[in-house]
Amino acid sequence: MNGRLKQFGLISIGAVAGVLVSVGLSAVAQREPRVPLPLEELRQFSDVFGAIKANYVEPVEDKKLITEAISGMLSGLDPHSAYLDADAFKELQVGTQGEFGGLGIEVGMEDGFVKVVSPIEDTPAARAGIKAGDLIIKIDEKPTKGMALNDAVKLMRGKPRSQIVLTISRKGESAPLVIPIVRDVIRVQSVKSKVLEPGYGYVRITQFQEHTVENLVRHIDGLYKQGKLQGLVLDLRNDPGGLLHGAVGVSAAFLPGRVLVTSTDGRTEDARRKFTTAPEDYLRGTRDDYLQKLPAAVKSVPMTVLVNGGSASASEIVAGALQDHKRAVVIGTQTFGKGSVQSILPLTNNTAIKLTTARYYTPSGRSIQAKGITPDFLVEETPDGDISSAFRLREADLSRHLSNPKGEEETPSAPKAQQPDANADKLKDRKPVEFGSADDYQLQQAMNHLKGKPVMVAKARDEAAAAGPAKVEPAKNGSGAKAEGSGKAK
Repeated sequence: MNGRLKQFGLISIGAVAGVLVSVGLSAVAQREPRVPLPLEELRQFSDVFGAIKANYVEPVEDKKLITEAISGMLSGLDPHSAYLDADAFKELQVGTQGEFGGLGIEVGMEDGFVKVVSPIEDTPAARAGIKAGDLIIKIDEKPTKGMALNDAVKLMRGKPRSQIVLTISRKGESAPLVIPIVRDVIRVQSVKSKVLEPGYGYVRITQFQEHTVENLVRHIDGLYKQGKLQGLVLDLRNDPGGLLHGAVGVSAAFLPGRVLVTSTDGRTEDARRKFTTAPEDYLRGTRDDYLQKLPAAVKSVPMTVLVNGGSASASEIVAGALQDHKRAVVIGTQTFGKGSVQSILPLTNNTAIKLTTARYYTPSGRSIQAKGITPDFLVEETPDGDISSAFRLREADLSRHLSNPKGEEETPSAPKAQQPDANADKLKDRKPVEFGSADDYQLQQAMNHLKGKPVMVAKARDEAAAAGPAKVEPAKNGSGAKAEGSGKAK
């Protein structure tokens, strides 16, 4: 992956994968009338190309110059259009398919080393005895100290049945552990679920992949097998998006038949569409409508949807659809605000371009672009505020982002030094929230709403130092709120 793509991949600290949809644009392009070539600009391009070839301090291959020119054309459009070389195109396919050759571990960075966040159940890493908290200090013979996380991940992935050796530093062990592991096909589960307490289920979607809707059906069915549900929490926090048909399918699981989920608007006929809960809008490559296997009660069970600043694109489509149809109450913080659709146009030699081709809208016609979904109840990560807010970018913060067509764009975040927070000292030493745990404050408030108890909403920053969180009483029908005291329900 070249430098430009690495930079693109780091945008918003991994918050945005985007909504992807294949619409056969190569055929569309052939139907469009040809636009006259800008001869003067092409002549200028040719002059620059020739000057570099003749005068640059070192010889440069033609292929490199052309590739960089293509990459520059796309990156200059908006933050989500990009040229995908062979590695980037393959990585994109891995992300949407949720399947790759590797070890089966979630990793992060700590003190310059790669740290195991969690081994995935029933994978080579778990079977080899890799544990959460292990520090990977060498991958084969390469030290990981100072290595970029993406480079470490690339080294650990590989062909199934190939061997890799990890050198592990583990707390309590006097010497490093050398652990050989044989790679296998890893299938990433984008859906997780559990019963929080009798009658209340929890479903978390981490990304919208090819099999997300199918897996959602399996998880919901499993919850209902443990007893009738009185309430359901759908957790979309830090969900960066993914496939458009996956977002439509997840929405269809909870909404009536043939109601609008989202509409898209672009320059071509294929980019101007309405997506409903009808099977033809969420099924791809199969006639088996897995949503027919859902328990009928899931269409009416009281629901809350959890979102935050890392909820982007496809997850914003789902939250917006359920909110507009008053099917669920949205709780959390303002979402990322990525309201655009990217189409993948394959080129030759396993490369492609990812091109922004449309904006999408919620059923009521709201544009999410550079604004996001505003929760019904504004609830931060902790009673003292958001732990990760200092590191969070949103669409409105990104250079060259598309404008909001309705003029409702969010104001870009001011530099953090200009945003004094009375609770900053309380937050600086806090560990990141483990979503779905007993300490998950936003989840606690979602459960309060489902049970008809007061929801503790966030106060404005200038009020926070003077008083505790405001209480919001859920409306009896579960779709509105009444604010008490000086707090505001947004």
